[in-house]
Amino acid sequence: MREFIVEADGGSRGNPGPAGYGAVVIDAATAETLAEAAEFLGVVTNNVAEYRGLLAGLRAAHRLDPAARVHVRMDSKLVVEQMSGRWKIKHPDMKPLAMEASRIFPPDRVTYEWIPREQNKHADRLANEAMDAGAASAGPGTPSAAAKTDADLRAARTVATPSVGWGSAPDLGAPATFVLLRHGETPLTPQKRFSGSGGSDPSLSDVGRDQAERVAAALARRGTIQAIVSSPLARTRETAGIVAARLGLEVGVDDGLRETDFGAWEGLTFAEVHERHPDDLAAWLASPDAEPTGGGESFAATATRIAATRDKLVAAYAGRTVLLVSHVTPIKTLIRLALNAPAESLFRMELSAASLSVVAYYADGNPSVRLFNDTSHLR
Repeated sequence: MREFIVEADGGSRGNPGPAGYGAVVIDAATAETLAEAAEFLGVVTNNVAEYRGLLAGLRAAHRLDPAARVHVRMDSKLVVEQMSGRWKIKHPDMKPLAMEASRIFPPDRVTYEWIPREQNKHADRLANEAMDAGAASAGPGTPSAAAKTDADLRAARTVATPSVGWGSAPDLGAPATFVLLRHGETPLTPQKRFSGSGGSDPSLSDVGRDQAERVAAALARRGTIQAIVSSPLARTRETAGIVAARLGLEVGVDDGLRETDFGAWEGLTFAEVHERHPDDLAAWLASPDAEPTGGGESFAATATRIAATRDKLVAAYAGRTVLLVSHVTPIKTLIRLALNAPAESLFRMELSAASLSVVAYYADGNPSVRLFNDTSHLR
């Protein structure tokens, strides 16, 4: 089994203040640097920046080999002790970050070690370069990111943290563009019933099939879709099939695009859940880590799954435009992650059946939300 060392750091000039992180992935056997990442985060606390560095390092290691073992080395005693389970995580800003980090690899394949700051110079340098670039080019509050794989590093051994200002931004080439299509209506949609990946898996209604035909015609007029990937559920595959027939494309299926599993709430309305499981519903509304009754999937778990699926598809469709046919929670989560918005923003978005949203992902890791919940093709 392959083994990686992840060294990560984060800093904030003001705590909270202009902040950034750095992370590096090292081959444990050869000591070769395989990946580096750095990002200017805007105004956050020092501890949040450290957790963001940890997340970036673990994600980079996962992209290299999701079956690997990982040894994390950080000079943050807080992060090391909390992630090792010896200290409780009380701060609300750090709880979701820690939960997300714990799900990237199975816990039994990740170990944590505290090291003195002088032994963490590589990640510390990357974090400071990210903060310097952010302060020089845009000032506090404007994000920037850079990431390199081992292929990039064979050509250049230093991190090139990108400029933040538009005027000095490099030409990053064509982005991977995700056109996000929510499936058409099912019999459960107008009744506003929970319909996730653990329920009855309904097909489209007559209204839903008509919506799919309309969106297919609209996408055919645009003529930009180069590939189609669908959730494995019946309503998404049927929607994708109608569009694919119009565009003359095949449909790929990715399980990562499936809807959240709503457990015992599947098929119920919000009012019915409130009546039968009021405490569980209140907890679910209050925390992204809470699961629906009966062992469903939390929004935090969904976000981890969607982030991994996003990274995989961005790599697979770099420079291309791909239609992703999915569901409410995955599409909202992709938008939320692109905007770096908090988890509770999921409850503040309306996503209609057969709507279109668009996110472009550039080579430096920065996303651009270009469209959200467009239903003009249904009018």
